[in-house]
Amino acid sequence: MEIAIHSIHFEASEKLENFIRKKVNRLAKFNDSIVSADVTLKMMKPETATNKDASIKILAPGHEFFVQETADTFEESVDKCVEKLERQVVKFKEKKIYKKQS
Repeated sequence: MEIAIHSIHFEASEKLENFIRKKVNRLAKFNDSIVSADVTLKMMKPETATNKDASIKILAPGHEFFVQETADTFEESVDKCVEKLERQVVKFKEKKIYKKQS
């Protein structure tokens, strides 16, 4: 799976990028046909506690998954996104299998 990480208004550390790659690669065990992942990290303007925004777009043949989350840290945002994507990917795969059976 090809993973592209974009950080807007800041420079992402290598540690953060490795964390993101590790988390996003977990999605491949739920659906091995995932082609690519596009991760965008953004610092929101008002300097509040929850100003770290992460969005992930996953491309699979015939479908595109998208999730966006805001939290205190980028790690927490990415974790929430990956959890939501897991549910979406599993649900999509189950629908696909169900349609083949009927």
